[in-house]
Amino acid sequence: MHSLPTGYRALVIGATGAIGGALLARLQADPRCALAVGLGRHTRPALDLDDEATIAEAARQLQAQGPWHCIIHAAGLLHGTHGMPEKRLGQLNYAQMEATFRTNTFGPALVLAHFSPLLPRKERGLLAVLSAKVGSIGDNRLGGWYSYRASKAALNMLLRTASIEVARTHPQAVLVALHPGTVGSALSAPFNGRDIGRPAADAAADMLRVLDGLPAEATGGFYAYTGQELPW
Repeated sequence: MHSLPTGYRALVIGATGAIGGALLARLQADPRCALAVGLGRHTRPALDLDDEATIAEAARQLQAQGPWHCIIHAAGLLHGTHGMPEKRLGQLNYAQMEATFRTNTFGPALVLAHFSPLLPRKERGLLAVLSAKVGSIGDNRLGGWYSYRASKAALNMLLRTASIEVARTHPQAVLVALHPGTVGSALSAPFNGRDIGRPAADAAADMLRVLDGLPAEATGGFYAYTGQELPW
């Protein structure tokens, strides 16, 4: 195992969601964790993915409490006021694509930019973004969900690229994209997620277990909650 050190500090971005909240609760309950902080629109400091300045300011304020050994970005968007996932090309529109990419790709990209410097330089550090198996190009056999699939595929590329740069200054850092599986949450509810999804607490425990066991050589990878490496 390649576990985090006793006394590690953790951040969860998107802590008000089902998975983010479960991740934060799990980290706070870990006796090895000295401090676990959740971030969102209404926390202090506040972090709003629609407002780049808040991402930068939150990172600046939290830097003094660092280094942060475990940083997890758990926010995401599948459906909302802009509509449901597109099943056909004819349903594509700018408003939905922009909203989906803003939350699933552009926001996490800025989190990578501003929060990766908060990882320890000479110790083990973990930075994970929640992706989705449907973002795998190689595994796409059903089609549909155009914006969501594309936004997660783009997120995977950003994560992979960032991992190469961060490794130059943080050689023990592990940056990965994680697939949580289907979880009973507001995000999955319209797709029978409350019936077929696992409890968020189970998903959080699984993903933290996978993260904790990844070696530095795994940085830049895409993993399922089972530990399976997923195709790009």
